[in-house]
Amino acid sequence: MTVPSNPASPPGRTARPNLLDRVGIPKALSWGFLGVLIFMIGDGVESGFLSPYLISEGISKERVALLFTVYGVTASISAWFSGALSDLWGPRRVMLLGFGIWAALQVVLLGLALPAHHYWLIMVSYGLRGFGYPLFAYGFLVWVTAVTPRHRLGSAVGWFWFAFTGGLPTLGSLVASFTVPWLGTYRTLWFSLVLVVAGALIALLLVREPVGRSRLAPAGERPVATLLGSLSIVWRNPRIGTGAVVRTINTAAQFGFLVFLPVFFTDTLGFSLTDWLRLLSAMFATNIFFNLLFGLVGDRLGWQRTVAWFGGVGCAVTTLLLYYGTVASGDNFVLAMVLVSLFGATLAGYVPLSALMPSLAPDHKGQAMSALNLGAGASTFVGPAVVGLFLGPLGVQGVMWIFAGLYLASAAMTLFLTLPEPAAPPRDTTAVPARGRAESVSGPERV
Repeated sequence: MTVPSNPASPPGRTARPNLLDRVGIPKALSWGFLGVLIFMIGDGVESGFLSPYLISEGISKERVALLFTVYGVTASISAWFSGALSDLWGPRRVMLLGFGIWAALQVVLLGLALPAHHYWLIMVSYGLRGFGYPLFAYGFLVWVTAVTPRHRLGSAVGWFWFAFTGGLPTLGSLVASFTVPWLGTYRTLWFSLVLVVAGALIALLLVREPVGRSRLAPAGERPVATLLGSLSIVWRNPRIGTGAVVRTINTAAQFGFLVFLPVFFTDTLGFSLTDWLRLLSAMFATNIFFNLLFGLVGDRLGWQRTVAWFGGVGCAVTTLLLYYGTVASGDNFVLAMVLVSLFGATLAGYVPLSALMPSLAPDHKGQAMSALNLGAGASTFVGPAVVGLFLGPLGVQGVMWIFAGLYLASAAMTLFLTLPEPAAPPRDTTAVPARGRAESVSGPERV
């Protein structure tokens, strides 16, 4: 993409990058990052209390579990289609669709389903609302990858994940800790709608960047081919398929840990439930800030190396440290805080994968992001499945070794995610200074 020079700049002088550019935020999309943060805070407000609230309203634990399962399935499907639809319609329209789904179904949930205590209407409204946030958030992620120059893309996606995880669940749960005692749970759910509307309006009205307002797929490509291509690219481009598997491994342990670590920390190690919740908060808080750091590191060290060493190898090491360190020290809260924070930090080592994947398929960035999001959705099932299959026969120690082995396997697979060489420019008789030619093919795109 060619970036036009500023006509207002004096001849012979290069405009200095502004503060946003220096920290890795594309200026044209800056309001979008803020909008995603506020939107995801609204989406995450309910994460810490919705389940006990529904149980207190007379819905059984089994039905609540089914409700959350349906929500997870719809969110996974939506994450997969977000890239393909962005290719087809443009990211901004996909974000608008996601916002519309979220807001409309939240009104149905709060205005009709919950007051009537009608379980199946709750199931439909809340379950289908799962289509909302991935379309909005991941649609913006596609917009980021389509607009940001390659040498700054790692930093830009780091800021996206900072906004995404900063809202869900971190700041969303923090907001709820103040609003639930003040407003009550039901009114807090209405307040979450206010936040979502505010975030969506900021992103959709204040971001004027033109590329994301139109389709990204090549001209003439049919809609059905675009949608099917979001799945077929996994085997059409084996590197994309490999990247999707790496993305699945990335957060599989995270979702698996949520199944058995609460019991392990409280019943086996002797921590209180409050201690465990604080440790979990520390893990995610650390992850948020390291999302930014590894975005910057990826742009300098190389996306591939960062994912392989800091993500794959790093998570393998910190997974084993988390188990053996806590077993050796028992209920030592300070050491446990350090160990969970180390895991949260290395988990962010996979952030440059969001820059690497669309660069592997520059003509179908949306399809590549769909594959990446498909891997993210699959991790919500793979992690708990590993725990369900192996916790009984192998115990906590065996499961930790399985996750560590998966992380090492992902590091090895990352070695195959090499970027295509840039096409050689056609020869002409015009002399090009050697220095300029060298600068055009060097830099962060060579990972």
